[in-house]
Amino acid sequence: MKKTIAVISVMLVGVLTLIGCATSGELQKVQAQEMQTSAKADQALQAAQDAQAAASATKADTTAQLEQANAAAAKAADAATRAENALKMAEERANVAEEQAKKADALFKTSMKK
Repeated sequence: MKKTIAVISVMLVGVLTLIGCATSGELQKVQAQEMQTSAKADQALQAAQDAQAAASATKADTTAQLEQANAAAAKAADAATRAENALKMAEERANVAEEQAKKADALFKTSMKK
């Protein structure tokens, strides 16, 4: 009886061992799936790196454009300041000319009275 139980136990352990072991075909399938997953991960990594490079290039372009816009705005502000100064000077010259015209007119009138 003990021998029978021992033989049955050994046979069950042997069967369970064989069932639990993976066949070479299954191992190849797992390796193929692993390679596919690895390839997809590599592609995703490459896509992420490409996107990061594109974002960096866009950021550099945007920064350059922003610097150009700031320079243009500064030039425009300088031009506006110069235009305001020129307008003030022109108004002052017009006032001076008007005063000189009034003085000349007054001199003319006084000379005509004599």
